Amino acid sequence: MKLISFNVNGLRAASAKPGFFEWFWDSQADVIALQETKARVEQLNDNLINPGSYRSYFSSAKTRKGYSGVAVYLKTEPIKVTTELPHEQWAQEGRLLHVELTDFHFLNIYFPNGQKDDERLNFKMGYYEAFFEYAQSLRKTKPVVVCGDFNTAHREIDLAQPELYRDTSGFLPQERAFLTKMIKHGYLDTFRTLNGDVKDQYSWWSYRTAAKRGNLGWRIDYFFASDELKPKLSEAWIEPQIIFSDHCPIGLTLDL
Repeated sequence: MKLISFNVNGLRAASAKPGFFEWFWDSQADVIALQETKARVEQLNDNLINPGSYRSYFSSAKTRKGYSGVAVYLKTEPIKVTTELPHEQWAQEGRLLHVELTDFHFLNIYFPNGQKDDERLNFKMGYYEAFFEYAQSLRKTKPVVVCGDFNTAHREIDLAQPELYRDTSGFLPQERAFLTKMIKHGYLDTFRTLNGDVKDQYSWWSYRTAAKRGNLGWRIDYFFASDELKPKLSEAWIEPQIIFSDHCPIGLTLDL
């Protein structure tokens, strides 16, 4: 099973760029998970709602238009699809799609950004903990795969200039500690598990600083899999050559 995760930074904008649909079809992925879609279903054209053989599922922000949002495209029929975390406090921003498949629970999440102010940082940390509790409850029934934009670089190797960002949300100790907590509880960072400490591998580059040209990036997009799936992990990769967004796609293949 081939899975792709991609923060598109606006699905309508990304899909209007030359080559987007060629990339979509050429991926031949069984699951394509998108974050930061910034659109409600009624704002999308039919090519995005009914793309050939894929089933599509969307979650969008309830309170703000053009904000947040996630989508999942599947080649197979899911057992069940759920939107949002099961708590009202965390269920307003269109950040989560939970797809139950035969072999595992699949979670596509656009985690909050904490850079605006302390209130949003606290919201981000609260969302992390609520997600973790939810994932742990799901894991009692079958393994869990979670992908998306976590908005945090875990280790110094995961961003180009760590010394510049130690006091910046996205690389704060408490944010990084949450990813460490996940790993200690048996969630595998699949890219590192399969590729080791390979350097200069990033998934986001700031538009504002033209960082892509110098590869001054951050690895903030992940596939985590509960360690029950470790024998099934086949390949994990990053696609920096894909330029429809300030992020790039990442992928995971499971040998099921």
